[in-house]
Amino acid sequence: MSISVHTNKSALTALQNLNRTNDQLGETQNRVNTGLKISNAKDNAAIWSIAQNQRADIGAFGAVKMSLDRANSIAEVSMTAGESVSDLLVQLKEKVTAAMDTSIDNESRTALDSEFKAILRQIKQVTDNASFDGANLLNGSINPDIQFLANADANSFITLSAQDLTLGGGIITIPATASLATVSLATDVLTALNSSISNVNQSLGNLGSQAKQISAHTEFVSKLTDTLEAGVGNLVDADLAKESAKLQALQVQQQLGAQALSIANQSPQIILSLFKG
Repeated sequence: MSISVHTNKSALTALQNLNRTNDQLGETQNRVNTGLKISNAKDNAAIWSIAQNQRADIGAFGAVKMSLDRANSIAEVSMTAGESVSDLLVQLKEKVTAAMDTSIDNESRTALDSEFKAILRQIKQVTDNASFDGANLLNGSINPDIQFLANADANSFITLSAQDLTLGGGIITIPATASLATVSLATDVLTALNSSISNVNQSLGNLGSQAKQISAHTEFVSKLTDTLEAGVGNLVDADLAKESAKLQALQVQQQLGAQALSIANQSPQIILSLFKG
């Protein structure tokens, strides 16, 4: 190998190696700092694109879970109110049955009728206040149902059906103006009451089944989100134990490369000894 003051091949080689080590050291330090082996498209365009798509799905499933949580809350409020209505109907039957007794005097019948109407008003209060976030399934304001997000593409839904428990409706057939003033009126009310109790229990059963479906789907979405997050982690997360060991090795290589470059830079000084007298 020729010796020249213009071209120092050893120094160029040492510089190339040092630059390569510095680049690798920079990449490793970035992985340690971010915890990611792929933090941008430059690191690996294909994997980064896949990870971004999965992150988008994770975000969408977050919106789905929020919708399902709202559905679950609406169902819980509706079932609680519906159970209260069912209990009130049971109380009504006691009053109606008592009013069918032909032996009671007018004063007792008036008292029973007053209690009966008070319970009817209470049923109306319960159904009117069975609302969560502006949604009330029991007062007839929603027809026929509410749909909630079920998937990340927003093209599949889970439904909560309205259960109209207003007085004089299709489920509770007793009108708000019902009275126990006579045995005949009480007899008519009892017929409507028996069917209303059966209807309400069936409605609560339907609502409970839908609420159970919502809870199961919420759990599925939560597990699916966790799986997607783990999958993204497998794609882009750095092995910090491995990167830590690599970082130390590259730091040593950097120091050795700097020393090698320093030695290579000194080699042209040999030429000076050739011209000494």
